[in-house]
Amino acid sequence: MSTETEILSEVEALKARFSDTRALYREVCALLFFRHGITPTANKLYQYVRKGSMSTPTEALAKFWDELRSKARIEIDHPDLPADLKTVAAEAIAGLWRQATETARAELAGIRLEVQAQVQQAQHESATALNQAHQAETALRTQKNESTQLQAELDALRREHAATLARLTEVQGQLASAQSQLQQAQEGFHAELARAREAAQAAEDRSAATQKRALLDIEQERQARVKADKLADSLRTQLAQADQRSRQLELAHAEAMTRLTVQHDAALASLAQAKQAEQQSAQQLAAAQAALKSRESDIAALRAESQTLKMVLDRSAAAGSPAPGPTKRRRSG
Repeated sequence: MSTETEILSEVEALKARFSDTRALYREVCALLFFRHGITPTANKLYQYVRKGSMSTPTEALAKFWDELRSKARIEIDHPDLPADLKTVAAEAIAGLWRQATETARAELAGIRLEVQAQVQQAQHESATALNQAHQAETALRTQKNESTQLQAELDALRREHAATLARLTEVQGQLASAQSQLQQAQEGFHAELARAREAAQAAEDRSAATQKRALLDIEQERQARVKADKLADSLRTQLAQADQRSRQLELAHAEAMTRLTVQHDAALASLAQAKQAEQQSAQQLAAAQAALKSRESDIAALRAESQTLKMVLDRSAAAGSPAPGPTKRRRSG
């Protein structure tokens, strides 16, 4: 049996024993660290347990390291231990804590990169839709310039064309509004994320400084070490709150992206309706042009017949003979 299979089997056994999700995560931390020698991370814990939100394994992992440090501190304070051994043990616990913190930060950075990639994809799709709208507008303007050359009987069709163009302008305005909202949402998300990073970095710096002072004065300043530990706990709480706020911002950004996508789809549907109306106008225009050409052909035929008749009359008058009667023209259709 492989190590991974063994871990999965033991985790399933723990699930049957512990109904509380936080307690289950703490037991899996102990299983990985003490039994298999694996440094637990929030992402790895969630992959094994698959319960609760991502904040649950993070909180359980923080509590596990706190308990481990607390137990190690009791052993370090034992009066029979040499001072060198106390220092080495304290540095080992601090190293494990720093490693766990760096791993959690790396996982958070990966999640943020995925969110940024999704935002860039949405921007690309919005730009493509806007370009298509510009092309449709250019085509409609060309059609409008051609339709202005028609005669007065085509005014009704031109009014329909103008209405279609107005609808297209409205759709373009909706697309521009959606693009503006997307830009504002991205700027707010980046600004809030930068503030969260600064707060997290400041909290880590303060926590590291506090731990360093506590380790240097561990034998002479026991009371100062207790105060420093309290301050470190407070800073870790602030860091957890900053991470939670960052996740809330990511959720809000995802909701904003969903809402803008719906608006974008509605705008595309309106544009499709406008194009369909334009096609119907073009068909009606073609039919009117065909009718106009037919009437022009009839008029040309009548003019030719009139000229022929006039020539016959002129010849008859010149010859002194009576003019022939008018001939009837049989029109087709």
